[in-house]
Amino acid sequence: MNQDIQGKNNDSSQPFQNQTKGVKALLGDPKKAIITLSLPMIVAMVVQTLYNLINRIWVSGLGTEAAAAVGFAFPLLFMGTALATGLGVGGGSAISRKIGAKDKNGGDNAAVHTLILMIIAALAYAIPLFVFAEDIFRMIGAGEATATAAMYARIIYSASMVSFFTSIATALLRSEGDAKRSMLAMILGGILNAVLDPIFIYVFGWGVPGAAIASVVSMCVSASLLFYWLFFKKNTFLTFHFRGFHFNRQVIKDILAVGFPASLLQLSMAIMLFIMNIIVEHISGTDGVAVFSAGWAVAMTASMPLLGMATAVVTVSGAMYGACEYKKLDVAHLYALKIGILIETSIAIATFIFAPFITQAFTTSSDMVHLGDDITTFLRIICIYYPATAFGMLSSSLFQGVGKGLYSLIVTILRTIILIVPLAWLFGVTLGWGLPGAWWGLVIANIIGSAITFIWAKIYVNNLLKATPATG
Repeated sequence: MNQDIQGKNNDSSQPFQNQTKGVKALLGDPKKAIITLSLPMIVAMVVQTLYNLINRIWVSGLGTEAAAAVGFAFPLLFMGTALATGLGVGGGSAISRKIGAKDKNGGDNAAVHTLILMIIAALAYAIPLFVFAEDIFRMIGAGEATATAAMYARIIYSASMVSFFTSIATALLRSEGDAKRSMLAMILGGILNAVLDPIFIYVFGWGVPGAAIASVVSMCVSASLLFYWLFFKKNTFLTFHFRGFHFNRQVIKDILAVGFPASLLQLSMAIMLFIMNIIVEHISGTDGVAVFSAGWAVAMTASMPLLGMATAVVTVSGAMYGACEYKKLDVAHLYALKIGILIETSIAIATFIFAPFITQAFTTSSDMVHLGDDITTFLRIICIYYPATAFGMLSSSLFQGVGKGLYSLIVTILRTIILIVPLAWLFGVTLGWGLPGAWWGLVIANIIGSAITFIWAKIYVNNLLKATPATG
């Protein structure tokens, strides 16, 4: 079996000793490893996304123009998150596979490469978008919200190095099974952000830029804590040797084989959000964008438990694949899937029932009140696909864990670009169903895409098991 990173015959590895508690858990029972890594990350992801939700709620209180400005800015900011997250996934996958193969030197080298690549990616992302922010927002139809959206985005761009480091550092901790400290850093940033938002937006009277400043301050605090753990306290399993560093082509390939597709995967989501903004603006103007912005914040919150589990699946899958424990790989995938379906079904039911109450949080300003029914409709339609998301997201994470980032990218593009965009246009515009039609396009596309992803993942794992019947 040809593996991208195989440590069984790696004689250059230093003795694999002094394992941390996280590494020991990662290499043990797959079900326990999934739970151990998932629970902290679910908590962290929920807190982080609740912050985003609270942020949207506070901004919505400023009116439709402010809500639309943040809605237009979100896809561009999401691109930065996509690059950082993708690089973190790629580096984390490479490190986990090295840990599974008991190659600590390889894991340390992959970690250093990931940090260096982070600096390059952050600069390449932030500089052009900062310079051309207003032109970009004007081009995508932000209209009267252009200046506000550009100001909001530029403040975030100015701290791109900090936000990129936060994403990469938490990914490095997770890759060695240390989900607890990753969680603490993320929770600290999320809670601080939620506290600072109303102060900066309303008490100081800074409006939409105040929301961006609150985000930057919170990211800096989280990044400082992570920097201390990694480079001052130095009690991680991974160690970082920058002196005499030189790029290794194979290490870069191992990271980017997953990281680049993972970034493109996230970018495809940003592109989808761009196009969805255009579609809903075509259907219902700025009001449509405000509805989508508010509703999508809730939908993202609903998916956070799955994102937390997905990070665990990447790490555990990578370790099991590196150790050639394919049966454990299959067990981890299916176990995570069962938990994910249960969680998302519960969230979907709760969302459908309490949709009108959730909507009230976004309609506190006088010019948002008339959008209440539309937001409630969005929430009750979109929640239908929540359980199906588990099949797609966790199966895609398995591909990333084993180093098959391209597979994950293919199925995501199928869902976000090939399915969502035409179906949203078909139901919303061509058939004249309006905004509900666009939402149904999202639902149907996600269900179909998730089913295809799961089937492909099961076929892939079954082929591994057939090729090595004695493994596990």
